[in-house]
Amino acid sequence: MMEWFRAHELLIAWLFWGSVVAFFGTLIIIPVIVIRIPEDYFVPEKRVRLYVRSRHPLVHLMFVVLKNGAGLVFIAAGIAMLVLPGQGLITILIGIMLCDFPGKYRLERKVVGWGKVLTTINWIRKKGNKPPLKLSESGNVEPQEN
Repeated sequence: MMEWFRAHELLIAWLFWGSVVAFFGTLIIIPVIVIRIPEDYFVPEKRVRLYVRSRHPLVHLMFVVLKNGAGLVFIAAGIAMLVLPGQGLITILIGIMLCDFPGKYRLERKVVGWGKVLTTINWIRKKGNKPPLKLSESGNVEPQEN
C-alpha cells in the first residue's frame, strides 16, 4: 500500500489541493447561489418551462451543455462532500438545479423540503438579509421529516 502512495505522490498532492480549493470555493460560492434563489422558487407545484432562445442554435446548445456539465460537477462534488468536509446536500441541490432532466423540479422540492437542508438554506439566507424560502402559497416553510 505504501508503495502505491509513493508511486502516485503527484496524484495525491493534486487531489489534496483540489479538495482544499473545492472546500473553500464552496464556502464562498454556495452561499452566493443560495442567497440568489428567489424566495418563491419552490411555491408552484409544477414549474412552467421557460425556453430561452438565443440567436443561434449552436450558442443555445453550448449554453445547455455547459450548464448541465456544471450541474454534474456540483453533484459529483456534493456526493464527495458527504464524506469529505463541505456542504454536501446543498451542493447536490445546486447541481440538480443546474441540470435539465424530467422530474427535476419535483426532486428539487423534495430535497429542499428535508428539515436540515431547508434549515441550513434559510440560515444562509438570513445571514444575507434575504427572506426564508417559501414551500407553499401560504408562505409555509415548515420542513418535512427526513
